[in-house]
Amino acid sequence: MAVTAQQVKELRDATGVGMMDCKKALAETNGDMEAAVDWLRTRGLAKAAKKAGRIAAEGLVGVAIDGSRGAIVEVNSETDFVARNEQFQSIVGSVASLALDADGDVGKLSEMPYPGSGRSVSAELTDAIAKIGENMNLRRTAVISVADGVIGSYVHNTVKAGMGKLGVIVGLESTGDKAVLLALGKQIAMHIANTNPLSVSPDDIDPEVVAKERAIFTEQAKESGKPAEVIAKMVEGRVRKFYEESTLLAQTFVIDGESKVGDVVKKAEAEAGAPIKVTAFVRYALGEGITKEETDFAAEVAATAGVR
Repeated sequence: MAVTAQQVKELRDATGVGMMDCKKALAETNGDMEAAVDWLRTRGLAKAAKKAGRIAAEGLVGVAIDGSRGAIVEVNSETDFVARNEQFQSIVGSVASLALDADGDVGKLSEMPYPGSGRSVSAELTDAIAKIGENMNLRRTAVISVADGVIGSYVHNTVKAGMGKLGVIVGLESTGDKAVLLALGKQIAMHIANTNPLSVSPDDIDPEVVAKERAIFTEQAKESGKPAEVIAKMVEGRVRKFYEESTLLAQTFVIDGESKVGDVVKKAEAEAGAPIKVTAFVRYALGEGITKEETDFAAEVAATAGVR
């Protein structure tokens, strides 16, 4: 019988095992979900599945650059100890390189062949879970490319070349001097790591975000008790300040603490010998948005010792 994508998803959600292994298990058991779980268990994947429910909020962010393309990935583990493991670091480096051809699609990246193993990326992670003894997962990926120019990058808290706790890639479109562009790209990436802007410019910021901020500013201004026309001016002033603080080109450059980033880019054009356009950026901070499980260490010790 044909195995459906929904069946594969259900088995993966239930076991934490990679999609290709789940698909094979279902094919071997004619779509019987319970039999497929047993099939996975008999092949030594149960150990990995048991760990799949545990929260993985540590790990590494990996960056890979290939000319005019740049990729960034986040691969999580349960502890920082595993993030310092050479096998784990090797996986992150390989996955980051593969991500250059994954178009920012984490599902596509998960099923790409892992170099030298005969397995997919997801299957390689499952194998590593069984060997290392911690849950791991490929959380997200993104790719930036430019027609002509460079991809600048920066990795903070580096543990190995191209991987650390925070990573940034930024696209600079230009026909100018590549050495100048790369130096500028790294500085802008460092700035982004520090300030975490919402977008490149006011033109590409999410309208819903702006609307939410405007509503908050309006309510705050109304509390002043001033006339409506004064309140309107107050709100517009705060919206302008929001743009200055939240969009990359309008922010004050952290490197010199004085210039606007947009002015720094404009000034660099003379040295590069051509116009420069910041096209996009991606900033990944390890574990952001993951709700970590709060544990009672004393209770865990007592439970382990059999104390009630």
